[in-house]
Amino acid sequence: MIRTATVHDVAEIIAMIRELAAYERAVEQARATEEQLREALFGEHPAAYALIAQDDDTGEPVGYALWFPLFSTWTGTRGMHLEDLYVRPDARGGGHGKALLAALAALCARSGYERFEWWVLAWNEPTIDFYRSLDVEFLDEWRVCRLSGEPLKALAARAPAVVDGTSDA
Repeated sequence: MIRTATVHDVAEIIAMIRELAAYERAVEQARATEEQLREALFGEHPAAYALIAQDDDTGEPVGYALWFPLFSTWTGTRGMHLEDLYVRPDARGGGHGKALLAALAALCARSGYERFEWWVLAWNEPTIDFYRSLDVEFLDEWRVCRLSGEPLKALAARAPAVVDGTSDA
């Protein structure tokens, strides 16, 4: 079963985020707290949304998908960025990942989203093979860019003043 996440799922989602980070060999980078995730998912202005995959027999969470809207200047429409897709190892192969992706694809269709995008680590062959089985298009000509830490701060320090263009003064 796939359902929308509730505020009561935050601790379980954080636990699965840590499991995903361990799988992706990046535990030290998974620093989000329960409070931060609670605010991001259920605050006054949600930054992201989540679905939970539950075991059909026990009802226990076995996976999650966390996503947020994006916007394409080329299509003039919103789309969806899948930040995390995770299914616990003992539940893999049970259709939970495919069900989560199908639920998100249906949400895209209902919402008029023309794009559904995400990243996958180049070394993660089992996941890449899973995506290939769904006819996912791989955009090899695009590179992910990231600016963080000190380089982000250094570039921010060079920013010019930004004028509020909405005032009529």
